[in-house]
Amino acid sequence: MRVALHTRVRSDRIEAYEAAHREVPAELAAAIRAAGVTGWTIWRSGTELFHVIECADYARLLAELERLPVNVAWQARMAELLDVVHDYSGAGADAGLPVVWEL
Repeated sequence: MRVALHTRVRSDRIEAYEAAHREVPAELAAAIRAAGVTGWTIWRSGTELFHVIECADYARLLAELERLPVNVAWQARMAELLDVVHDYSGAGADAGLPVVWEL
């Protein structure tokens, strides 16, 4: 399945956000893959961030990562950089952007 998400980086933290993503911890990347993600791309337009996640089961992904220490630490770091954060709670599984059109 593919899930599209929208988050927002703080305007004064764009460089720090991009720098953090050049150094995603290997342990976190491995945990994301182990939770069923085959691809995750983030695009930025100004402060707007658009994510496309390809995974077997998005709800399972969130459940597996929600309390994982390496993800909890990463999300705390991201919370300092973002105005709109990625929701790892159970409710977050329904937070994907709706598909409007597809070819």
